[in-house]
Amino acid sequence: MDLKELRRQRRSRFTGSLIPYMGYIIQSGVAMVFLLVLIIFSAWYTSLLRDIPAGIPIRWIMLVLLVPAAVHSSFRTYLQTPDTIFLLPQGHRMKEYFAPSWVSGNVWKILRLAFVLITLWPLYIRTDEAHKGLLATLLVLILVKLLASFGLWRETAMLSRPAAIGYNLLRWAVGTLMVAAWVWQPPVRALIFIVILAAAYAAALAVPGRHSVPWERLITMEKNQGTRALMVLGWFVDVPGREQRVYARRYLSRWGGGITWQRNSAYRFLLTKSFARGDIFGIVLRIAVLDLFLVWMNQDSYTGSGIYIFFLFLMGIQLTALRKLHSESFWLTVYPLPEGSKSKGTIQFVFRAHLVLALLTGLPLLLQAGARPLPVLGTLACGALLAYLFKAYSTRKEARTDEDDL
Repeated sequence: MDLKELRRQRRSRFTGSLIPYMGYIIQSGVAMVFLLVLIIFSAWYTSLLRDIPAGIPIRWIMLVLLVPAAVHSSFRTYLQTPDTIFLLPQGHRMKEYFAPSWVSGNVWKILRLAFVLITLWPLYIRTDEAHKGLLATLLVLILVKLLASFGLWRETAMLSRPAAIGYNLLRWAVGTLMVAAWVWQPPVRALIFIVILAAAYAAALAVPGRHSVPWERLITMEKNQGTRALMVLGWFVDVPGREQRVYARRYLSRWGGGITWQRNSAYRFLLTKSFARGDIFGIVLRIAVLDLFLVWMNQDSYTGSGIYIFFLFLMGIQLTALRKLHSESFWLTVYPLPEGSKSKGTIQFVFRAHLVLALLTGLPLLLQAGARPLPVLGTLACGALLAYLFKAYSTRKEARTDEDDL
């Protein structure tokens, strides 16, 4: 059996399954929106480079943006559940199958890392007198990326799940320390520290026991990544067979507990619990944190208002994906929900969540309310209006869907 050819065929089939939906993405205008965002960002960044604020914490900015790009790793193996039976006899040869996954995963991640670094570089060299060379910085970050990828592969194969979680935290801590050392310390001292830390981390990875091929974990990882790709397509068109990844998140277990136990609020209860334990919550949370940081950095200018509105728009797009969350659930056809409660509950939930996010991410702007009352109040009003526009759009779309079903 040619394992490399098997992986290539599976990759081709998966890519081919996505191609029919590309037309819907283009028709949705996402290309024009992306081009508009690129133009706005370019204009803002050019303006920032021409008039850089005094005391900008460029090293912290480098750390915050480069660490995720350097440490985050993932692989597409295209493994399937039947492989635990049919490929099990090939376990001793599976390195042939996995090698292209490791290479392609790192190539794309390194290109992303290089893009982030090159974008940051003009700001970095203008604000840090002790800056390092671009090529040297890129090589160090590639080293961190390769080490993080190796660490992720070892974590996946570990026998103990708690050990894998601990080593995941260790991987992020090691990557953060390496990038911080390069950004803050002189080159020679930083390199010595990085080499010693890398050797210690590699030695630590050799301690826990590992599976030769962690079939179940790799299949779960592949299923999650495939689901994530289908979820993105689901923003533009109904995609059959989409599954929601479930996270424990015990710290949110009480969320929704105060909803009254009635038929009219049954779906809102289900949606609240699903949102708290699903992928969309994590995506929205990351966007909100980035929004808070960037708005705080630009709170005293109209740039901060633009960033606030733009990220609030992105969060609105993510939240509207909740309309399709349980579109194929069998139990919703069995449970006697009142007519229209599903769409009404979803629209109300999304609108309230959007308003809460508009308020939370607008907190840095309120720090300037005394000095710039009209721009601040106007920006927050635009945020509330944007949430209302998303609600109106969802209401009209649900009404059209109901008319088509008649």
